[in-house]
Amino acid sequence: MSWRFFLLFLLLPLLGQAQLVNIETKRLQIDSTRFVLNADFAFNHSNNDGVSVNQINGTLTTQLKSKNLKRTYLFLGNYRLIDSDAGNLQNSWFLHTRFNYKLSSKLSFESFLQGQYNQLLVVEQRNLVGAGLRLNWVDRKNFTGYLGNSYMYEVEYSDRAGTTEYNHRNSTYFSVSYLSKSKKFSVTNTVYYQPLYKNLKDYRLLEQFRLDIPLADWFKVFTIYDYYFDSKTPLNTREYTSQLQIGIGFSF
Repeated sequence: MSWRFFLLFLLLPLLGQAQLVNIETKRLQIDSTRFVLNADFAFNHSNNDGVSVNQINGTLTTQLKSKNLKRTYLFLGNYRLIDSDAGNLQNSWFLHTRFNYKLSSKLSFESFLQGQYNQLLVVEQRNLVGAGLRLNWVDRKNFTGYLGNSYMYEVEYSDRAGTTEYNHRNSTYFSVSYLSKSKKFSVTNTVYYQPLYKNLKDYRLLEQFRLDIPLADWFKVFTIYDYYFDSKTPLNTREYTSQLQIGIGFSF
């Protein structure tokens, strides 16, 4: 066991979630376990006619539950860097902390704080606080589904547009997960929809599909596809990004 923690110690300086992060896949749905630590790390190197490009992406997630298992505290951080001989192509980070209180077997209250930065987007930095309800609308042995709705107050900074915006926004998400009977793989698909209260045409949309393949109790490989769309940036333009990740993960 000690060598696994040594390996995690080596990865910690690289861990830190990019601006496009699905919180649903970071929740650790383990009802009887009070403390869980997960780490994902991916590295890619390419050489194009002598020009080197390196990509580092790491995520650290921790979850702590109270003795009666009604209160859950979640923290996650991510750092992503894409660097080439010509300089940084992308530099982003994400920090999120969340409190969840189980009101019943199906319904929970949750609140959260979040900070994020992505140099490639028009809104380079976004900080927000929010609270709402979460419904476990289906809970079977191999299939689960969640529906959530929250109020968010956010502050958005854009150096490119020279603006700072203060917004009241709604956040609705729908998530389904499937674990194969053999437990050889699991898939999760989640959709987030976040419109402004004062202008429903100004919204953000995020969809994420994730495939996990465990190779051992503590080790897995994963594939993630993200699509993000912003209907109105501070420059009055539309913006979208898509990304595909393949990496490895550790659980302790």
